[in-house]
Amino acid sequence: MAEELEIKGGPDAAVAAVRAVVRVSRLLERSLSELSLPHYRILAALSAGEEIASRVAARLALGRPAVSAAVAALAGRGLLVRVDVAGDQRAAALQLTGEGWAALARADGSMAAALREIADASGHPEQLLDTMGLLNDAVSRVYAGHRKTAVPAAKPAPAGKPAPARNPARAGKPAPAAKAAP
Repeated sequence: MAEELEIKGGPDAAVAAVRAVVRVSRLLERSLSELSLPHYRILAALSAGEEIASRVAARLALGRPAVSAAVAALAGRGLLVRVDVAGDQRAAALQLTGEGWAALARADGSMAAALREIADASGHPEQLLDTMGLLNDAVSRVYAGHRKTAVPAAKPAPAGKPAPARNPARAGKPAPAAKAAP
């Protein structure tokens, strides 16, 4: 009975789905032998055409420091390289190396095999895989919507000038005092 409740998630189908996605994520992560899941995600984003680290971070909903650390580790392993972007001295594009493409292909293969095993166990493998494709499309639309509504980070003020106020009505006024915690 406990197994049945865990699988069905109780009365809420969304809770059951959340639990299933978390469990599937862990099974997929365990199927990876040479990459961590975050490193896999970065290589997959690069293979899909993202080249600039900040865009990879936005696409994957990761912080720039996390992406920078992962990029450094992947570059250190020879799985990607940084190349200069023509016309922009500050930016560097990221590109998979031959070994990066090979590692991504191996990871794709092992995770696809793990997912096929799960799909086969459902009794409706084609339907499950089609539904996962729909889920991927929906996640992409949600991420795109979040990127459109995200507030851009404030740029640092030049030396000797006050930082611009986020709220134009507060321009030139000191920041309000922080409230004490209750």
